[in-house]
Amino acid sequence: MPRKLSSIAPDWWDYTTLDDEIVRDAARLTPEQMLKLSRPGFRVVFYDTLEEFYLAEALEYVTAWRQATPDNPVGLCGPIGPTEQLPLVARLVNDLGLPLHAAHFWGMDEWALDGQEVPPTHPLSFEKADRELCFHRIRKELRMPETNLHFPKADTTAYRRTWDAGVRCAVMQGGQGDVKHWAFNDPPQRKGRSKDAPPAPAEFRKLTTRIVDLHPLTIAQNARTSGGGNIALVPTQAISVGPHETWKAEKVSIWHAGRHDNPFGQRLTTLMIAQKIPDAAVPMSLLADHPNVQFNFYRPGIGTCDVEMH
Repeated sequence: MPRKLSSIAPDWWDYTTLDDEIVRDAARLTPEQMLKLSRPGFRVVFYDTLEEFYLAEALEYVTAWRQATPDNPVGLCGPIGPTEQLPLVARLVNDLGLPLHAAHFWGMDEWALDGQEVPPTHPLSFEKADRELCFHRIRKELRMPETNLHFPKADTTAYRRTWDAGVRCAVMQGGQGDVKHWAFNDPPQRKGRSKDAPPAPAEFRKLTTRIVDLHPLTIAQNARTSGGGNIALVPTQAISVGPHETWKAEKVSIWHAGRHDNPFGQRLTTLMIAQKIPDAAVPMSLLADHPNVQFNFYRPGIGTCDVEMH
């Protein structure tokens, strides 16, 4: 039986093409039931306050970087959404006097315009945000060398090479967007080999860092969260770390504060990963096959899927 057309963007795959039973089961989940969906290889963690939530996220940076030595360089791949952890990272590094000379950092993604990465002067630049909110706030004598900062470019060759250069990625952090992506691993368009069905999970996992076309939901979300609602400001393409690189990370840690995806979306990917239902129309669900995934929730941000008219 053919899959449904998307109710959001009929030329794309997305979660609205899923079987109705999966959607109903996800919407019915209570927070307590979500917590019980932990299994070997997938852990669900709740935080009761935003202070605890963002501090725990920042501590993942410190925990990873403290393992780094000249003979064993260690890095972390970090997101822009959320960003609230970044100043905390700088504060912790400074207060602990933690030298980062053997530590590495990979940016997850960047906007693209006319086939090129946006410059760090662009108001929406992710590299600009990482540097201003975190790395420029670290004391100069503690900072990692510029060569240890890896930001994706339109020519992905150098960035991809760093993933095989002997640096261990202890953790890849991320958020979850409305379209259920991490980084900009958006679901594909319905065309070519993907016209009648989304790519098989094994095929999607082969994707490396690349320029991607963005699902309309992603464009609208980023206008809402970063551009004051001005959709015209948001590029329609981005450079994204791929599943290929993601599977090189020892751990994938996703942070749900309740701002970037909604109550239903948070439940849907938790259910699909817990029950091992990978589907490229819901890219985050592909993490069902990663050996070490942790979902971190701000408990009050989980919300409810009850119908309320506003």
